[in-house]
Amino acid sequence: MTTNGTDRVTVLGLGAMGGALAGALVQTGRATTVWNRSPGRADDLVAQGAKAAATVRDAVRSSPVVIVCLLDHASVHEVLDPIADELRGRTLVNVTTTTPAQAREAAAWAAGAGAGYLDGGIMAVPHMIGRPEASILYSGSADAFRRHKPLLDTWGTATYFGEDAGLASLYDLALLAGMYVMFAGFMHGAAMVAPAGVTAREFAAMAAPWLTAMTGGLAGFAEIIDGGDYTVPGQQSLEFSDLRHIVDASAEQGIGTEAIAMVQRLIRRQIDAGHGEEGFARIIESIRRPV
Repeated sequence: MTTNGTDRVTVLGLGAMGGALAGALVQTGRATTVWNRSPGRADDLVAQGAKAAATVRDAVRSSPVVIVCLLDHASVHEVLDPIADELRGRTLVNVTTTTPAQAREAAAWAAGAGAGYLDGGIMAVPHMIGRPEASILYSGSADAFRRHKPLLDTWGTATYFGEDAGLASLYDLALLAGMYVMFAGFMHGAAMVAPAGVTAREFAAMAAPWLTAMTGGLAGFAEIIDGGDYTVPGQQSLEFSDLRHIVDASAEQGIGTEAIAMVQRLIRRQIDAGHGEEGFARIIESIRRPV
């Protein structure tokens, strides 16, 4: 094991994700101290070799690197504010889900306490932690990322986005936005076919390869968006992309139309503004300039 200052580490917060992060550290042989607000969460980790701290202060004192995986930004302050005097000279790696602005605020707060700061966005579910397919995005202190990369690599592919502490959160939430809208689209489709006796499992078997194939078009959309010319030949026009038939069919099936109507509104705004012959990628302008 490469120590590089990360042979002792503390994990604050032992929910599903925090527990997975701590477990991966224990498996590498690092001296791992854990703390959780509610008792009992540390029992399995202690059985594996972790040390449970009675208080947050004791947990932080135990290690030069403190991993924070709590409920939200407010929880981070609630837990750390009372023991800010213990943070000087340590590195905080905050993988709590926050907004970019909250991540920047936390970085400034940590700097005021004399601590190095890395913000992390976890692109994985707990069972993926420790596997190559897990990806965690980081931003903040370049020195902290360099020095503690052996630890960060324990959990999955570690990618650094720069000194702006808000960038990891920005990428994290932007990627999740794409995921959740895709999931909502799948569920809308499953609801559409359900009245015809089609199970969600049957629909998923058709949807998965179709959606996978369609992701091949993302690079083309990106090229158009970055170029800013939605009149480039070969694009599917907004008028052709009008989704009113899907909206109407959904209503006929007796299901809600909110998911698909949202996309239709983005399309119609551009058509109504006179851009109907331009490419579908132009709906990003509806998103960029909300009404």
